[in-house]
Amino acid sequence: MRIRWILLLASVLGGMPLLLRAQAPVAVVFDVVLVGGRVVDGSGAPWYAADVGIRGDRIAVIGRLSGADARVRIDARGLVVAPGFIDPHVHARERLMELPAAEGYLLQGLTTVVDGNDGSSPLPLTPWFERVAITRVSPNVALFVGHGTIRDSVMGAANRFASPAELARMKALVDAAMKEGALGLSTGLAYVPGTYAPTDEIVALAEVAREHGGIYISHMRDEGGGVLDSVRETIAIGVRARIPVQISHHKVGGRRQFGQTVQSLTLMAEARARGVDVTFDQYPYTASHTGLSLIFPRWSLADGKLAERLANPSLRREITSGMLDFIDERFGDEPARIQLARCGHDASLSGKTVADLLKAAGQPMTQTATAEMVIDLQLKGGCSAIFHAYDEPDVERLLQSPLGMIGSDGSLTQPGDGSPHPRAYGTYPRVLGRYVRERGLLPLEEAVRKMTSFPAARLGLSDRGLLRPGLMADITVFNPTMVADRATYADPHHYSVGVRYVLVNGQVTVSEGTHTGVRAGRVLRGPGAAGRPR
Repeated sequence: MRIRWILLLASVLGGMPLLLRAQAPVAVVFDVVLVGGRVVDGSGAPWYAADVGIRGDRIAVIGRLSGADARVRIDARGLVVAPGFIDPHVHARERLMELPAAEGYLLQGLTTVVDGNDGSSPLPLTPWFERVAITRVSPNVALFVGHGTIRDSVMGAANRFASPAELARMKALVDAAMKEGALGLSTGLAYVPGTYAPTDEIVALAEVAREHGGIYISHMRDEGGGVLDSVRETIAIGVRARIPVQISHHKVGGRRQFGQTVQSLTLMAEARARGVDVTFDQYPYTASHTGLSLIFPRWSLADGKLAERLANPSLRREITSGMLDFIDERFGDEPARIQLARCGHDASLSGKTVADLLKAAGQPMTQTATAEMVIDLQLKGGCSAIFHAYDEPDVERLLQSPLGMIGSDGSLTQPGDGSPHPRAYGTYPRVLGRYVRERGLLPLEEAVRKMTSFPAARLGLSDRGLLRPGLMADITVFNPTMVADRATYADPHHYSVGVRYVLVNGQVTVSEGTHTGVRAGRVLRGPGAAGRPR
């Protein structure tokens, strides 16, 4: 027995990670020990009682460590100890240097966030990565390279197919970005200029990402009436480019489409049965957050000449007709379903609905009046808005699918700044509180898997997403009886509650529910980056 303990102690002191099953106290020094918690390891397996010992930036031991010495000792009794949550879809980069603590993310339990989604990213990537490293931020960060950014740099907002020379230039830019460390290629096919690209163009660029081990992730062309065709296109891109594909923030908008998640999930399941690696992420809300420009016909936005086209009476009528189709599909006769989040030309409009504006102007609550109000707002500089256009049963159906992971699509924000979507503060606690604890729609272990090992594997982050000796010590500790979101559409600026501790690369970044100010996040580069093990 003494020899076994001597060998065990030597291995720990030598820095070799291992899983302890010993019953006796272990007198070794750790940097951090979490004691008495309920370990939900991220794999989807049932929880078990254990302590977790950390040395440096990695998990060293999982076992019985009640007698172990540690520089920091965390009492996790009554709490869940899980891998740090990984968000595959955020919009943080515009403000990350200004808000490096990223409290809205960390207090949800996030330890890694991925930007460059919806076809928009820095280009090139390396200067942005370098700014992150110099600034020092709290979460780990990674990037996709955005197809829309690439197309814009080569073709601007032109509504046409790329020439062979232009396509070659775009492929070279994808190749360079993958070598810089992009996780893969993202598209925003509902937005300018990505919306003007044919499927063949996306396939050609996705093939370049595949050559570097990347994946393809997409905001599809249509999340309303054409949602099923858009799912088919995404799957076809995966087939033709021979690349794993992910549908971003999957949802079905518009009352005529409610329930079509049944068909979309069937399409994905059938594709997987054929060997197509397709998955999706989602946020647990019935509203999206995007620009009012989405309401306009795509052709009207080409080359930045919307104002010029609206000045032409004939074109204005055609544009308005297209807008009315969108408004009828998504909002019907309820302009209150369009809630302004931020208008650069008038900060006082944040939080108001189009119905509020129509009432103040003495206008009727009609679809035509809604279209005219949106045109007026767009010509004044545009607004971002929350679109209440989705159905709760679809949200719940997607949450229960094993093909889906959690992703917030949340912008980095701070209290008092505009009227953002509550997902920026509450996505992950909302799943754990509302849908796991209150609604019982999925087991705790499965919810944690959707937040940890599933996105980690999808993104190629092989050293994160699970609680295992030797893996990085990104850890989230929460109270399963209290964790909850507090942000609402009407009053969004509230941090979530119930996340007690968050460790990023072994550093305690949230302690007793409060951000410590620690900024230990790192840049995580994709599989094509020079020098990264493959």
